[in-house]
Amino acid sequence: METTTTKDEAYEDVRRRIAALLDGATDWTAAMATVACELHHTFDNYHWTGFYRAVSDDLLIVGPYQGGHGCLRIPFDRGVCGAAARTEETQLVPDVEAFPDHIACSSSTRSEVVVPVLTPDGTLLAVLDVDSDDLAAFDETDQEHLEALCADLGAQFEDTDQR
Repeated sequence: METTTTKDEAYEDVRRRIAALLDGATDWTAAMATVACELHHTFDNYHWTGFYRAVSDDLLIVGPYQGGHGCLRIPFDRGVCGAAARTEETQLVPDVEAFPDHIACSSSTRSEVVVPVLTPDGTLLAVLDVDSDDLAAFDETDQEHLEALCADLGAQFEDTDQR
């Protein structure tokens, strides 16, 4: 992210690019891959950026991502991603070491934000997981923009039968 650009401006720009790229898109996997790529390459503190798909009422499976390897499977009752899926609420975690039952998919991760992707009728499609090797890398600005992006994704792909 350029130092002359505010975080809000960077998010507005990347969200415009994503909206343009996904205009008319109907393939959920391609959309997740596009979003992960665009976000990951926009922000320097995004060290792992991707999706975990809700494949049942209690299990997430890794989807498209950018960065090192991710956990392959995450039950809803484990870790930050599981908490986001279970509660259907964003998890903003400044220090993963302080999060009960954190799953260390990467030993370098220090903070993360995880946002559920819900359809308008409340069906959980996935969670968007962004990890950073820096402590307290994410704040309310990140949360606000990522929640808006995930709400747009949930509305666009509400008819996706991806389970």
